[in-house]
Amino acid sequence: MAALFDLSGKAAFVSGASSGIGLHTAQRLAEAGAAVTLAARRVDRLHSEVGRLRKAGYTANAVALDVTRPETIAEAMDWAESQLGQPIDILFNNAGILYAERFVAQKAAEVARIIDTNLTGAFLVAQEGAKRMAARRSGSIINVASTSGLRAGGQLSSYGASKAGLIHLTRIMALELAHRGVRVNALCPGNIRTEMHQTFEEKGFEESLLKRIPMRAIGEVEQLDGATLLLASDASSYMTGAVIPVDGGQLLSWM
Repeated sequence: MAALFDLSGKAAFVSGASSGIGLHTAQRLAEAGAAVTLAARRVDRLHSEVGRLRKAGYTANAVALDVTRPETIAEAMDWAESQLGQPIDILFNNAGILYAERFVAQKAAEVARIIDTNLTGAFLVAQEGAKRMAARRSGSIINVASTSGLRAGGQLSSYGASKAGLIHLTRIMALELAHRGVRVNALCPGNIRTEMHQTFEEKGFEESLLKRIPMRAIGEVEQLDGATLLLASDASSYMTGAVIPVDGGQLLSWM
């Protein structure tokens, strides 16, 4: 059974890997056997992590990637494949930012920044990865969306819209790419304790959030591991177009 989740011999590309879910996932994919490329705008933050992974015996590299600059996407993936000496098998499409503000007060520039990163950027990263995978009829793309794309949440209009768009994109990608051997699924974290979650803490939202989570706890990044490894590995070989919430049951309180 453990072999189902073994990623030995596979190459993974993780965007938004400088902190939070992206950084943690890069570590877990490496521990599961994958050769991992960590990609982020803040590439300087990646070098120490790459060094730690290499010291532990894992194969890891770091590359600069700004998903709002389309020309950097193909360059980053070309570099990753040349360094690893193999094509990308797993794309963890994670780069994203948060903006919380009342709908009527949201600034046009901030809304554009959210859409450019969370939707357009994710679209272009997924598109580049899909082209490579479809050419050899194999690969798994995991789009990191959010439960905010599945429900309405106060002060999250632009963020929620961007993640809802990514969820719908996932389904269309899955439909178009299934016959070309590429699986596309969406991971939808709920409230996970990361740097991004600090925005909610600073605004005093955490207490009210806990009341809406049946498990009465903010999630930890480790609690995403099971779903991530499922989607990255052959254990999900007959899954595509799935949208998987990992949220302590929070969506249930919106039903």
